[in-house]
This record gives sequence, C-alpha cells and structure tokens, in this order.
Amino acid sequence: MAETRARVIIHGFVQGVFFRYSTRERAAAFRLKGWVKNNFDGTVEAVFEGPEEDVGKMVKWCGRGPSGARVDRVELAWEEPAGEFDTFEIKGW
Repeated sequence: MAETRARVIIHGFVQGVFFRYSTRERAAAFRLKGWVKNNFDGTVEAVFEGPEEDVGKMVKWCGRGPSGARVDRVELAWEEPAGEFDTFEIKGW
C-alpha cells in the first residue's frame, strides 16, 4: 500500500475538548506517525504519515473530531512522505 502524508489545520471549537489526545489515540490505532499541536490562533494542526487509506480515514475523522468539539473547517494539504517520524506525538503546550 502506498505511503502518503497529510497536513491538516482544524478550525472551530477544537481546543480544550481533548482533540489532541483523541487524535493521538486514533492515529496510534492506525499505526500512523506524525504529530498534533494546538496553534495560538485557536486551531489544531496535525501531520499524519502512513498508508494512504489510513491517512484518509484520519483526515475524515478530523472533520468531526471528538464528541466535545465543533469542527467548522479543515484545511488539507497532501505532502510527500518524509519518513522522519518514529511515533505519533502531541507537540507544544
């Protein structure tokens, strides 16, 4: 299966609702690598790297997020996989 990489920026009520932790758990279940972080502008940003089908499922999930979140919009950019990650982690504050 082809590897791919997606970068997403999630807009809405997405901080303070366990978005990062839920993202990490779901990404780990798919064995994806990358990171997720809160941005100072109130968005959540993530990079997912792994099998194309599983990355696609994560991107789709980001459009809903965890139960306490309200996702208004997801910016999506497909990138070339770089193979620079060993795990999926939460970055920043």
